[in-house]
Parts: sequence; structure tokens; C-alpha cells
Amino acid sequence: MDYKDYYAVMAVARDATQDQIKRAYRKLARKYHPDVSKEPDAEKRFKELGEAYEVLKDPEKRAAYDQLGSNWRAGQDFKPPPGWDAGFEFSGGGYTDADHGGFSDFFESLFGQGGQFHAGGFRRGGRVSTRGEDHHARIEVSLEDAFQGATLSIQLRIPEYDAHGRLSDHLRKLQVKIPRGVTAGKRIRLAGQGGAGFNGGPAGDLFLEVSLRPHPLYQVEGKDVFLNLPITPWEAALGGKVEVPTLGGRVDLNIPAGARSGQKMRLKGRGIPVPGDTAGDQLVVLQIVTPPADSEAKKALYEKMAREIPFNPRTHLGG
Repeated sequence: MDYKDYYAVMAVARDATQDQIKRAYRKLARKYHPDVSKEPDAEKRFKELGEAYEVLKDPEKRAAYDQLGSNWRAGQDFKPPPGWDAGFEFSGGGYTDADHGGFSDFFESLFGQGGQFHAGGFRRGGRVSTRGEDHHARIEVSLEDAFQGATLSIQLRIPEYDAHGRLSDHLRKLQVKIPRGVTAGKRIRLAGQGGAGFNGGPAGDLFLEVSLRPHPLYQVEGKDVFLNLPITPWEAALGGKVEVPTLGGRVDLNIPAGARSGQKMRLKGRGIPVPGDTAGDQLVVLQIVTPPADSEAKKALYEKMAREIPFNPRTHLGG
């Protein structure tokens, strides 16, 4: 997937004001509109221009896009880094307010698909009252907090244009209860914490989508937790009991004799304790680690093993 430089498409500087972006779009839209343009690539350029303007006109999308940094170049192979948009508060129906298709894979990978959320209205005292917009944000949570549950103080960035058309951030602090056993992709609803209602209508809600912060020991797939466990050659050959860390504390694991590197062993119920469902498991992946022959005595021991334990692990390769 190629990186799109929306500022280059619009021919504006990265610190361009809202008015400068609007003027640039109007000028280029007239130039490349397929109905009037004689440029050979007018339709393609007009489509690219519409996508760039969709991002840069919107303070929320623009701030999130800017978070990627300025070192990327158009056409470079691109993959969104984990948690790239965590901490941004978006209004509307999620990560895009686009109500039409045709955007690039790059756009969809950042802002997703879907249409603008339209809140329903109701009447009060003869006036039309409208419910406020729902807001959305993605937050990163540690694996330990997801496992145990926690109350966290979080800070959300609400991008907005100031009176001079410059992009700036309004910071919002919240206390959020993280339920025990929450998994990646789950949403936490904060009732009444979204956009303000109109004419006395109720406020919208704030939905926080949970993502899990990378962990130095564990990898997570759904409600299951994976751990790479280093073992010695003699533990693999002879078997034995070793102590293994889990999110709920350390436990003993029986290694079978003749264990292989890459072999998976299951600790049932030691994964994420999902409410209303069976708890996930912890999968322990064995990794045989060979001690270095960094002394004459160790080298002699390896040479003795080579003589007394004839073994060829490559016989299945033939030759």
C-alpha cells in the first residue's frame, strides 16, 4: 500500500490554514474537473484531490494524519503503525464522515469506511431538539489492566481550527473504568460524554475503542495469550518442571521428555477472563536455547556429546 502525501496533492504547506486549503481545493477542482478539464489525467487527479481535501479540511482527520509524521514520501510502502491514532477524539460515526466510496486503500486503512452518523431529533415545547453527536476515540490499555480491570486517567486530543484557521488541540481529561477481561476491539460507552445536544436535546455518547499496548513478554490473539519460553537442551531432552510467568502469577509447567523447539503447551484458563464467556488460555511456545561454547571446558563437553550421542537432525532432508 502506497503512502499518500495529501499536502503535495493539494499543493499547500503542512502548516496551511483552513482558508488556504479551501482556496487551493477550489482552484485545483476547477482545473481538474472531468467535465471541463482537458488534462489527460484529469479524472485521476480530481479523485486524488477530493480524497486529500476530505482529510485536510477536517481538523480531526488532519491531526490524526499529521501524527504519522513528515518523513514519509508519496509512493512509499506504508503500513499504519500500531496505536497511530490512539488518544484522538473523533465526532460523527467513527473514523470517517465520508458518505461515498472510491477512496484509496491508504485512506481506508487510516479512517475506515462508513457514513456520517445522523442523530435523530425530537420535539420539546414546540422546538426541534436534536441529540448530540456520538464521539469516538481509540485508547491503548496495558495487558495487565485489561486482565485485572482498572480505573485510568486518560487524556484525549480534540483537534480544532482556531480563529486564524490554524490547527490546534483542545485537551480533555477523563476517568475511565476499564472492565476486567476487556479484549482488543471492544468499546467502552461513556453515556452523555459525546457532543452537546441542540435546543435542549440530550448529549451524545463517547465510545472508547480499546487497543492493547504491546507487551515485552506476551502476545495476544483474541482472549488467548502467547508466551515464548526459553528452555535448555537438557530440559527438552529429559523433561522437567519449570516456572512460567502468567498474567495471574507464576505457575509450574511440566516439560515432557523429548520436547521440540516450537512445541506449544496449553495452560487452560490462564488467558484473558472475558466476562460471560470462558477464560482464554495461555499458550507456551518452547524455544530451545543452546549454551555458548565460550570456554575450553564447555567446548570439550560439546565435543564429547558429538562423539557419544550420534545424532543427525537433517536425515529427513535426504542426501
